[in-house]
Amino acid sequence: MSTIHRLPLTLVNRIAAGEVVERPASAVKELVENALDAGATRIAVSLVEGGRSLITVVDDGSGMSAEEMALAVERHCTSKLNDGDDLLDIRTLGFRGEALPSIASVSRFALTSRPKGADSAWTLRIDGGAKSEPAPAAHPPGTRVEVRDLFYAVPARLKFLKEPRSEAAQVADALKRLAMAHPGIAFSLEDEGRTVFSYPAVAPSLVEDGEDAARLQRLAAVMGRDFAQNSLPIRAEREGFLLTGHVGLPTFNRGTAQHQYLFVNGRPVRDKLLAGAVRGAYQDFLARDRHPLVALFLEAPRGMVDVNVHPAKTEVRFRDAGVVRGLIVCAIRHALVGAGHRASTTVAQAALGAARPVGGLPIGGGWSGSYGGTAPARPSPGLAEAAAAFFAPQAPSGQTATAQPAPVEDL
Repeated sequence: MSTIHRLPLTLVNRIAAGEVVERPASAVKELVENALDAGATRIAVSLVEGGRSLITVVDDGSGMSAEEMALAVERHCTSKLNDGDDLLDIRTLGFRGEALPSIASVSRFALTSRPKGADSAWTLRIDGGAKSEPAPAAHPPGTRVEVRDLFYAVPARLKFLKEPRSEAAQVADALKRLAMAHPGIAFSLEDEGRTVFSYPAVAPSLVEDGEDAARLQRLAAVMGRDFAQNSLPIRAEREGFLLTGHVGLPTFNRGTAQHQYLFVNGRPVRDKLLAGAVRGAYQDFLARDRHPLVALFLEAPRGMVDVNVHPAKTEVRFRDAGVVRGLIVCAIRHALVGAGHRASTTVAQAALGAARPVGGLPIGGGWSGSYGGTAPARPSPGLAEAAAAFFAPQAPSGQTATAQPAPVEDL
């Protein structure tokens, strides 16, 4: 029978890496969050083979000294927490001190950094958990992290990775979510030397209407200009919770829920409570197989949300979930009702292009049409007040797609 013994530190870090670093996108997310916490204004990410061969993250943040670098790659070493009370009000993206040692334990890792005001930079290398001493280097103020041969130390994990193209798409999605939450910071992504996207910083002080306009400009860059033209602003508050953002018109929808972006205190999350609240708000406006486009930002008061419930920090727990759900449902419904008969520009343009009835469009009620952008020529039932969706958006060439009155009880 085996006796109880202490595991080597390198093995402990590799076990921890299995929870924190699942794929290249996980590593990029952790590294970019560190850059954001360091006060960076520009963050550049580059990939080779979707991040399997090389991940590079460069920022212009506060940087680290040689002593801080040596501590940064040790487990549970962080500058973001001081005592247990801080766990009740976490305002930074990282706080556990696990990301760098976990990544370094399963890759060939290089960290180069120079604090602002320092004369020189330092570099530190770790190969599969074996750490070298910091050495002088040349680097501008900020930090550069290189992750080569991710999971080379645990080959079994490589079998679970997808093709480089798919892994690169996962990285792009993770980086886009962080970019949406921080419009004042410039983000760029390169894959195999090709620029995937580059979002310049949008300073609220330089944009008319300030922070809301700056955020909408970044949302338009990430989600497309159509979203900016076919969305409604949201701003509501209840019991200390503040909800802001933009939600798409019911006529501007998709077949999947992949275009729903939710944030809590600036942190991208995938929370069932929040997603369910969005579904509930749209249930009288959309068919069950259609999903709205939304970008919602929830600011929670101190002690009302716990982000320390998942290794990847993508799930949260609210002390009063009912207040949060009610706030989201009521805010979205109020915005949709206030929009009245407004239809999305995509539906309106498709309808006008399909056919133009003689004498202009009818004004009377009872008309309905398909909300979906990919619906067949036969119109589907909708709200009685949706007077703008008169025709299906994809009528056959040369034919007129007429809408039939929908019985009130079916609406």
